[in-house]
Parts: sequence; structure tokens; C-alpha cells
Amino acid sequence: MSQCNLVSVQALPRPLNRILTDSGSEDRPTGWPLLSPGTGQRSSRAGLPRPVGGRAICADSAPEAAGGDTLKQVGLEEEYPSAGRGGLRAKDVGRLLLRCADRPGLVAAVSAFLAGAGANIVSLDQHSTEQSGGTFMQRTIFNLPGLTAARDALEQDFREQVASRFDMDFRLTEAVKPKRVAIMASKEDHCLLDLLWRNRRGELDISVVMVISNHPDLADQVRPFSVPFLHVPATKDNRVDAERRQLDLLRGNVDLVVLARYMQILTPQFLAEVDCPLINIHHSFLPAFIGAAPYRRAKERGVKLVGATAHYVTEDLDDGPIIEQDVVRVDHRHGVEDLVRLGADVERLVLSRAVLWHCEDRIIRYGNQTVVF
Repeated sequence: MSQCNLVSVQALPRPLNRILTDSGSEDRPTGWPLLSPGTGQRSSRAGLPRPVGGRAICADSAPEAAGGDTLKQVGLEEEYPSAGRGGLRAKDVGRLLLRCADRPGLVAAVSAFLAGAGANIVSLDQHSTEQSGGTFMQRTIFNLPGLTAARDALEQDFREQVASRFDMDFRLTEAVKPKRVAIMASKEDHCLLDLLWRNRRGELDISVVMVISNHPDLADQVRPFSVPFLHVPATKDNRVDAERRQLDLLRGNVDLVVLARYMQILTPQFLAEVDCPLINIHHSFLPAFIGAAPYRRAKERGVKLVGATAHYVTEDLDDGPIIEQDVVRVDHRHGVEDLVRLGADVERLVLSRAVLWHCEDRIIRYGNQTVVF
């Protein structure tokens, strides 16, 4: 058992609590990929209640390792932040995302199905990659009284009546249920704290279920947000063991992992087993200034722009589908510290946009690109 100097134990949601207190296997819910029409039952999406209190733990520690406290199971009803843009996050609002080969009649078929189910279409965005013969993508927001009770049957009917006919990949979600998000960080705090702050203000309609870090440095800063802080030491020397413990924490408990300046490379095996999307943020100097001290090297080169890129994580390092980018102009009067400060500002903004759009089901991936509605 490794040493951990963090203060004590955070009361954790029940599924995560079982993982940390029981080494035995258990059934775990999975994330929400786009569903192909040929698939069977979708995986369970049991949510984690939002934790209360605020003390950090070390993921290596036994339940009694911190002052005799135990990891108590909590059964609190999950609380959601206030309604988002336009007040559309009502209990009967659904989101339908789909992707398929373009052909005539797709919009009509989807609209007719929803109308036949008694749904009212609130908004509809669509895009085709070509005028003909391309890939068609659509995001539909609809209102259907009693959606929660009807959701499973609606999804099955759509698969059989529409998706199978047009060979669609699709995803159907309820706007009232926030995505469960885990944030991974190292020592830099700007992106992590910005996400937690926006979530607390209700700007990010998500449920942050845990923060995982390979360093204990940020525990005190996370504590006021009442989110479990899990210290899992990770270096290139213990990567396999560290990723195994991280996977035990993440699998089935989250719908999205955000790498908020997490400074470790994740292996292809980890990406294959985590069973949910990952979003990463980095400076936009790639590939020109890779490695350590990119802002110093950028200053030496005399750059005129500082930017950031948020993208989905794939096995190809820093080459996943881009979600959002932004830049700010700089000039000869800006020193290295100015570039770092301005770069951190852009990173915060770009990452928060990417997380928001993903959790509002605005993004459809195709190939190594994204469409953001």
C-alpha cells in the first residue's frame, strides 16, 4: 500500500464506493455510444448521485486509512443545476443524434416517426458532407410528455422502424439527465478549477463525479467543490498499474473523461477499456513546438498567435477529431509569462466549450472530424 498524505475520506456515490471497498467484480453500467440498428439492448446508464461533504482520498488507501473513516454509501437524490440555455432542459425534452449515408427522405422519415409518437420537434439541425452521396448528420430536439417512461420503447421503435431502414447510427438521450464526468489533472489547476467553477454556477450542466490526479497538489483546491479527489500516482514506470486502478474507478461510472492538463500519455489499452469518450486540451503550437516549455520556444520563434485545441482522444497522440479551437494575438511586447497566462485563458475557454457541447449532445463524429450543431 502506497503512502498518501491527503486529509481523510470523501463520502462517495454507491457504485464508486463499492469499487474502492470491494476488490471483487461487479456489473457496471457503460457509457452512451452511438447505437447501431443491429445492436441489442443498450447498456444501463445508472447515474451517480452528486457527492456531498468535501474530503479527499488516496485511491491506494484502505477504507480505514484516513483517521478511521469509512467510505459510506449515500442514497441522496441527485440534484441538478438550473436550466440551461433557452430553458430547454425540461423533463420531457429528448435529443436524437443520427448519422448515415445521405439519401432523399431522411428528414421526412425522422419527423414522421416523432410526430407519430406524439413528439413535438423543438429544433432540428442537419448537415450533409456532399450535395449527394455524402454522409448525413442530424440533431433533433423534441418534447414528448412522459419521455422518461417511454424512452426505451421509443428507442427500440426508432431502431426497428427508421434506423434499420436507412442503416443509421443514432443516439437518443434525455436532456434532464446530466452526463457523469470525471476530470483527470496533474499539477496545473486552471482548466480543472474552471470546469468545477462553471459547473457550480450552472453553466455546465454536468455531474462531476470525481477528480483523478497523479499528484496530490490540487486536493485542497478541489475540496470546496465537494467532489471526490482521488490520488493515483502515475509515471512512465508504473503506468500499467496506475491505469488499471484508474480503469477500476472510471469504467461504468462516467459518461465522459476530461483531460484537464493531465500530463501522462494514456495507452491504447486504456482507451479501449475505459468505455467512454475522452476530451483533451492542449496548446495549438503542435506540431511546431512539441515537448517541454512550448511557450518559451514559441517566444524565441516570435509567434504572433497563442491558441488552444480541444479534441477527442484517440490512439494517435494529439491527432483525434477536433471539437473547438481559439486564438489570441500576441506581439513582441509579450514575454514568456504573458504567453503562458494568455494561453491558459484560451485553454480554459476552449475546453469548457468542448465539454459543454459534448454534454449537450451537439457533436457528431465522422472519420477524424466532428460536426458541432
